[in-house]
This record gives sequence, structure tokens and C-alpha cells, in this order.
Amino acid sequence: MTLKHLNITIGGAGIGGLSAALILQRKGAQVTVLEQAEAVSEVGAGLQISPNGVAVLKALDLGDALAWASQRARAVVLRSYQQGREVVRLDLEQYAGDLRFYFVHRADLIRILVDSARDAGVQVRLLQKVQSVGYAPKPVVHLANGAQCGGDLVIGADGLHSKTRRALNEVGQPAFTGQVAWRAIVPNHANLPAEAQVFMGPGQHLVAYPLRDGSLVNLVAVQERRAWAEEGWHTADDPENMRRAFARFGGEAHQLLSQVRDCALWGLFRHPVAPHWHRGAVAILGDAAHPTLPFMAQGGNLALEDAWVLAHALEASRHDIPAALAAYQDRRRARAVKVVDAASRNAWKYHLRAPLSWPAHQILKLGGHFAPQRMVEQFDWIYRHDVTAS
Repeated sequence: MTLKHLNITIGGAGIGGLSAALILQRKGAQVTVLEQAEAVSEVGAGLQISPNGVAVLKALDLGDALAWASQRARAVVLRSYQQGREVVRLDLEQYAGDLRFYFVHRADLIRILVDSARDAGVQVRLLQKVQSVGYAPKPVVHLANGAQCGGDLVIGADGLHSKTRRALNEVGQPAFTGQVAWRAIVPNHANLPAEAQVFMGPGQHLVAYPLRDGSLVNLVAVQERRAWAEEGWHTADDPENMRRAFARFGGEAHQLLSQVRDCALWGLFRHPVAPHWHRGAVAILGDAAHPTLPFMAQGGNLALEDAWVLAHALEASRHDIPAALAAYQDRRRARAVKVVDAASRNAWKYHLRAPLSWPAHQILKLGGHFAPQRMVEQFDWIYRHDVTAS
């Protein structure tokens, strides 16, 4: 069954919004994406697309495009912060050889999605800032320029500060985690291989992995501190602040930090998963529904899963949009809660202080030596989940 004659408006040209637009347009709907920026352009930093996200892109015939634009991850290497000595290496090729993990620049993935969406007939309208969304008696989007639009269905893929989420849920206050994070991209003068390097220090850690043809390295540096920082990764910061925060890090970590010329700083806040993902003919997906901390690298992957499940629920509903949206939430919300909770629990593992850090590192070494397969498989419930298979 196709979605022919269904007119759909999507707010937000991010990973979730564009993937949903592409899937729905290919199923026969007429889709318009509203994006507040003046261009769908080279913004953002590195992303990790894990096998659950890869499954969706492969189902959209975009697997090869992703592979060409990315670095395939070969391993995850945990290191101590002083000199970067290896604590444990989790070999993905050996212990998860049938799976694909990729490091990709967000701009490259967005380019793949927006080009495919436009080729399919999706209309992408720029400079369209959503002011508010209504759902009764029919869905309507109020824009900052005074215009209105709607259709048979409105989907909010409008991110962390979603106006669509506000239309469906009471406004809650996020909780500051006591952590901030810097993002930066530097040249790969250290010749880092296609591995995620995690440098673990007391109250802080640094993640580094290569992008594109391997000539760039994405850095994410997380520090525990009381001082609040603005939420959202568009706030520029002085690179010297980043270097001072990680001054005790040596080896390759120090070398990478010395190359930072531009960086962004953002506060990490814990948000509840939205209780209500739909009302009438309005729905939310991605960060609008379930903002997640970056410690499982699942934000983009969950958005891809959402887009696939929402489109297929609509296709199966025989044009009963409220029933389709209810089925979509029923299938997705419990998984989103579980993944968000796992991300919230994960950061402390990299931030242990003495005297706990040494025995913890010894346990990791022993696990890597005697049970490496088990260590790699501990998150199979995330990575081997394939929404396209059912």
C-alpha cells in the first residue's frame, strides 16, 4: 500500500527529518521539509553510525554512499590519560566482523540524505523557522514570518528545542549533568587509524576518531564541572579553555589538543523521553522525542530507526493516521527509554579517580584478555536491532 495523495510537512532538515522525508516520498506521499537555516550546509562534526543505523541506510540503498563518505571503525581502544597507554582494545573486525560501524562527518551524511530526498521529489524549503505547532482541528505549523502550512500530517524533527514537542507535552526542565563537552576537528597529523580512541582521566575523557579520507580527526572532550554551559553545540569557545581543561593529558591526546584552532562547547543535560509522541495528526521523532547524552553515540541512529518505523506504520494503517502514530510510539518509546538510560549510565566508566581507576583498568585489561567477545557483545541489544527486518 502506498501513501499516495498524503501531504506531509516535516519540521527540520536533520538526519531524522530528511530520512523520514525520503522514505515517505518514496512511498508516494508529497513531502515538504521546513528548515530554518539559509542552507543545508557544511555544519556539525563527527558522528558514529552503528549497525542499527546502517541497516536503515542500506534499506534506502544508501549503504555504499555512506561507506564512501566514511571511515569504517575497526576497533575501540581505551587508553589511560597520562601517556595514552593502551588499557584494552576491543577488536570489532575480529569479534563483530559481520557488523559495520562507521565514522562520518555529519555534513557528509546530511548531503547524502538531502540529495537523495530532493532526487525523490521532496521539497526542502529554507529560512522557514517554526514558531509553534497546532494539532486541532487539523495540524498547522505557524512560521516566524507569519505564514502557515500544514497538510494531512505534521512531523516534528526539530531537535533538542522542538516546538512540536512543546505542542504535545508539558514543558519540563532538563537536569544539568555536571558535565560539559567540547567538539573540534583537527588534521590527522598523528596518523590515527580507523579506531575510536578513548583517553580516560579523572573526571574527564577525550574521544578521537578519523573522518572522511582519514585526513581529519573528530574530537569530543567531556569534563565534569559545576559551571553551567549553554545546551547545544553551536556555541564557540576559546581553544585555550579546552587545552587548559585537559592539560594533564599526554601522548597523542596532547598532540591532538595542541592542533585545535576552533571548538564548540556545550552543556550536557538529561532530558526525559517525551511521554507523548503524537496527538491528532502531529508526531515527533529523533531528538524532539528522546534527546540523549552522547555516551552511546546513538542520537542519529535512533532518528534513523524512528523514521523507518513511522513511515511503515503509516503505510500499514490504511490511512488511519492517529492509529499509525499510536503504533509508531508503541514500537519505539520503550527502546528509546532503554538506550537513553544506557547513555546516561555510561560516562562514569571513563571518569574514575584514584584509587578506583587503577583496579578498574586492571579489570578492563583482564576482560579484554580473557573475554573480549563478551565485552564487544555487551551492547548487541543496541547494535543488532534491525527495524527494517520486521
